[in-house]
Amino acid sequence: MKKNTIRKTALLLTATMVLATGCGNKEASVTDTDQNAIEQAIAQETSEVSFTPYVAEIDYDEPASISDSIPIKYTKYRATETGKVETITYKTKDYFGDGAEIEKEANIYLPYGYDESKKYNVLYLMHGIGGDEKEWGLYPGNSNDRVKNIMDNLSFYEDIESFIVVAPNGRNAKEHGASGSDFNSFYVFGEELRNDLIPYIEKNYSTYAEYSDEGYDLSATREHRAMAGLSMGGMQTINIGIGECVDLFAYFGAFSAAPTSNPAAKTAELLKDKEYEIKYFYNICGLQDNVALSAHVAAAKNLPAACDKFKDGENYMWQEVKGIHDFNVWYLGFYNFAQIAFK
Repeated sequence: MKKNTIRKTALLLTATMVLATGCGNKEASVTDTDQNAIEQAIAQETSEVSFTPYVAEIDYDEPASISDSIPIKYTKYRATETGKVETITYKTKDYFGDGAEIEKEANIYLPYGYDESKKYNVLYLMHGIGGDEKEWGLYPGNSNDRVKNIMDNLSFYEDIESFIVVAPNGRNAKEHGASGSDFNSFYVFGEELRNDLIPYIEKNYSTYAEYSDEGYDLSATREHRAMAGLSMGGMQTINIGIGECVDLFAYFGAFSAAPTSNPAAKTAELLKDKEYEIKYFYNICGLQDNVALSAHVAAAKNLPAACDKFKDGENYMWQEVKGIHDFNVWYLGFYNFAQIAFK
C-alpha cells in the first residue's frame, strides 16, 4: 500500500461533504468554503503516513473476540491451509451515465478448500473515495494482504465458518477509475449490485442462491449476504445496503462512514414499512477522526433510539476506538465484523 494512500483518501473524502446524497446528482461542485476545508486537511496530513496495525500479543490458544485490537496471530501470513484470491471481469451498465454496457473488475477471496458442492455466504466489501477494488489489499499477488490473512487465520483457528469476500469497484460509471471519475457515481452502485454483480457471483460461485438466467428471488437468500465498507464504502453500506437494498442483505458493517451517509432519522424512515429483519449492524470509528466521526455518529450512533429494527447489544454495535481516518481502524473493523457476519 502506498504511503500517501491514507492521505489521499482523507483529502478526497473532505470534498464529498458538498455532494448531494441523491442518486445521479451531476450538478454538485466544490465551494470556496469547501476548498478551504480541503486545504486545511492538506496542511494537517503528510505523505509519510503509513499503516501501523493494532495488534496484541496474547496466548495463541485464546479465541478471537470483538475487541479494540487484532491479536497478532490473526494478521500473520499463513503458508498452508490458505484461501485464494482471484480477479473477475463482469458486465454491467453505466447507470450513472447513458446506460451503455461496460466491463468492470472485482477481486474475490475464496476460502481454503473451496468446494463447489458446498454453499458459501458472501460479504461485499467496499472501498473509500480514493480507492478501487484493490484498496483493501485484496488482489492476486499481494504478499501483505491483511484481509486474506485475517480470513485465513479466523478460519484456521475455527473462529468463523469461512465465507467468500468480494471487493468490487464502488463507482458505477464508464469512467470508474480511482482518479478522474465523478464521485456521484458511488450513489448509484445499488443498481449494479442488484442487477449485475450479485447475479454474476451467484451464477459463477457456490452460494446459497438458486440462480437462474431467467431471473430468481434474490431476497430469498439475503441472510447469506453481508455488505461492509470503509469511509465512502461505509456510506454505501448505510445509504445503499440498508437504505435501498435491505431486501438483498441482512448483515452490515460501516467503518468510519463518509459525511454524506444518511442520518439516523432518514434510515429509520426508509425502513419504516420494510418487512426485512436486520440481522446485525456493526459500526466502528476513530475518536480522532476529523473526517468522518461527526457524520458517522449522526448516521448510526442513535439508530436504536430512532428505529426499532436496531437493538443495542442484540443486532447492533457502536464501537469507538483511539484512531484517525485510516486502516488502523478499518482493518480492526474488518476483523471484528468478520466474526459477527452470518452468525
